[in-house]
Amino acid sequence: MAIEHFSTLKQHLSSQIIGQEALVENLLIALLANGHLIVEGPPGLAKTRAVNALAQGLEADFHRIQFTPDLLPADLTGTDIYRPEDGTFVFQPGPLFQNLVLADEINRAPAKVQSALLEAMAEGQITVGRKTYNLPELFLVMATQNPIEQEGTYPLPEAQLDRFLMHIEIGYPDAESELAILKLNRGEALTSNANHGDKTTEKKENSLRALSQSEIFSAREQVLNIHMAPSIENYIVDLIMATRQPEKYDDKLASWLAYGASPRATIALDRCARARAWLHNRDFVSPADIQAVFHNALRHRILLSYQAEAEGITSNQVLDHILTLVAVA
Repeated sequence: MAIEHFSTLKQHLSSQIIGQEALVENLLIALLANGHLIVEGPPGLAKTRAVNALAQGLEADFHRIQFTPDLLPADLTGTDIYRPEDGTFVFQPGPLFQNLVLADEINRAPAKVQSALLEAMAEGQITVGRKTYNLPELFLVMATQNPIEQEGTYPLPEAQLDRFLMHIEIGYPDAESELAILKLNRGEALTSNANHGDKTTEKKENSLRALSQSEIFSAREQVLNIHMAPSIENYIVDLIMATRQPEKYDDKLASWLAYGASPRATIALDRCARARAWLHNRDFVSPADIQAVFHNALRHRILLSYQAEAEGITSNQVLDHILTLVAVA
């Protein structure tokens, strides 16, 4: 069964990315929900390692792009190369034509580059000159942002952030996880030294069977067929409406929100909750599934008011308050 294979993949990811269980689960949710995610956290928290480990567990290509201020859209999409021998132009695909793409520090690239990536995410295709090229059917982007350093960055506008299925915030692991990371790193270093110079031993030593793309598409179909009761659908809509019409719920909430979530948020809640229920081996969606993905699906889709910012209120606090106000149907 597909769920058993995904459980094995989840165990593999958890063994490689220690202390970041939420990141592991949300990576799989994004894969099952056919969406992209943006991960925000300090440097050194295994963001790159997470996507690399996911790629190892799939029959998929992986490419990491380091976003810098001098990056050009063609560095992502590819470009037409002139062939002087016959006077023709041949399209040379860029890194976006891989299955898994890590957009490292996406806010360091200028707006043109960001828009080229987001067009690919939204449309599943890129345009070079007058020609349009389809991207692979399996296409997942994980973008990262460093919340510490803001100098020389180009923040993504709200309309562009809305294209991401989820916005995940990660923090430092606890002491027990930190010790496990230390031991894992030491073991990997010893293995690397033992295998130094022997190319044949650099292949994966574990027995993890890579998931085929057909299995991923089959799992996505199963996710879409997960049962969702009308009351749960109404609960999703009520949560979204609370962000758009906060005055109907609470004066405090109304003072905190300038703009509410778009219909993409409704779709994201539906798809992510279904994927989470499927990962937990259930054939129905519960209110707990909605609440578990609520923050990741909405924290980048609401715009706080000046009053909220002046009071030091965060998006997470606003979303926490919404969950207390909206009753489960």
